[in-house]
Amino acid sequence: MSALGNLWRDNSRETFAAQPLHGERSVDLAIIGAGFTGLSAALYAAGQGADVAVLEAETVGEGGSGRNVGLVNAGLWLPPDEVCKILGAEAGEHLNAVLAEAPSLVFDLIAQHDIACEPTRNGTLHLAHAPKAMADLESRHAQLAARGAPVRLIDMKTTVQRTGTDRFYGALHDARAGTIQPLAYARGLARAAQTAGALICEGTPVTAAEHRSGQWIITTPGGKLRARHLLIATNAYHRPITHVARPDVPIVQYFQLATAPIGDNRAGEILAGGEGCWDTGLVMTSVRRDQAGRVILGGMGGDVALHADWARRKLAQLFPRLAGADIAHAWAGRIAMTYDHLPRIQRMGQGALAIFGYSGRGIGPGTVFGRAAAQALLSGDETGLPVPVVDSHSEHFVTLKSLYYETGARLVHLAAARR
Repeated sequence: MSALGNLWRDNSRETFAAQPLHGERSVDLAIIGAGFTGLSAALYAAGQGADVAVLEAETVGEGGSGRNVGLVNAGLWLPPDEVCKILGAEAGEHLNAVLAEAPSLVFDLIAQHDIACEPTRNGTLHLAHAPKAMADLESRHAQLAARGAPVRLIDMKTTVQRTGTDRFYGALHDARAGTIQPLAYARGLARAAQTAGALICEGTPVTAAEHRSGQWIITTPGGKLRARHLLIATNAYHRPITHVARPDVPIVQYFQLATAPIGDNRAGEILAGGEGCWDTGLVMTSVRRDQAGRVILGGMGGDVALHADWARRKLAQLFPRLAGADIAHAWAGRIAMTYDHLPRIQRMGQGALAIFGYSGRGIGPGTVFGRAAAQALLSGDETGLPVPVVDSHSEHFVTLKSLYYETGARLVHLAAARR
C-alpha cells in the first residue's frame, strides 16, 4: 500500500530544486529545515534585506510539511481557555490571538507570491464523532465566540448536508480556516524566499553547529556556514547535530489514503462546500477533498499497509458510494507531540532558537512562528514571539509515549474492523 506514494508529491503544481551547499559562506541567519517554519522565516528575513541560508537534509517539504493533511487551522488542538490555563492569562491570550490570524497570513502569502497550492478558504468542520462529543464542541464554540471568532455550531441534519455522511452528530464550523495542497505551499514559500535573495540548499544535512567567537559555525558534508543567528526548524524530523542538543519529543504517526479523482456524479454531496474536516475522536480521523475530486482520509498510525483495511472500511462507512473506490495514493508522516500539546521555542545558545511541537497543527502555526522567530533573532527583540522562550524542555518516557500512540491507533482500528 505504501508503494502507492504521496499524493502531494505527484500532483504539486509548484516545483522546486536546489543544490547542496558547497564551500564556505557567511550569513546573518542560518536556518536548519526547509518546512513551513524554516521557509516562512527565510522569506521574512530575506524580505528584510538579511543574508539568509536554509539547509535541508533532503528536499523542500520532505518532512511533515510535505505529508500534512492540508488543513489551515486557526488555533491549536487545545481550546483557548486551556491554552490560558497552561501559559497564564496574558501569554495564553497572546498565543490565541496570534494563531487566530494565522490562516490570514497563510492565504495572504499564497496570494502575494502566487503560490499554486489549491487554496480554498471555505472554513473547516470539527465533527462530533459521538453524541456526547457535542458538549465539547459547544464549549469550544463558547470560548471562541467570546473572543470574536467567526464560528458556528451546526446540528446533525446540517452536518449531513455539509459532509454527505450521516456518521457525525454535529459540527463546529470555523470560517477563518481552509485547505491547501501543503507540499505545493512549502515549495511556493521556498521559491518566494529564493526570489527574495535567500540561499536554499537541499541535500545538505547539518552534522555540527558550534558557537565560537560571536558566530555560529555550521558544518555540512559539502561546506560550512558562518552565521550570526541560527534557527533550528526541524520539528518531528530532527537529526542529531554535534554540539547542539535539541530535546526529544514523542512522535505520533499519521497516515493518509487518497482515492483516484471521482466524478461529480459519484461524489454527489461529499464535502460539496470544500471544507476540510477532522473529528473529535481520541484517535482522530480527518477527511477532505482536493480540487481534482479526490477524497482524502487520514488517521493516526504509521504503518500504512496495516491501517489500510481500516481506512477502506471507514471510507465506505462514511460514504457508501465510495465502497470499492480505487485508492491511488497512500503515505504517512510524523507529528511532534509535546506533553501539553503546546509548541515550544527553546533557546539553543547565543543567538539561536529551536521551534518544535506543533502537535499536528503545522501550517498556520509554522508560518507564524517562523516569521516571528526570524524577526526576533534579527532584531534581538523577543517580545513579539507567540510563546515565551524557554531555556530547556524535557519529556519523560519519549519512546514509550510514541509507542503508546501507535499501539492505541492499532487497537482502535482493529476493534473497528470487528464491528
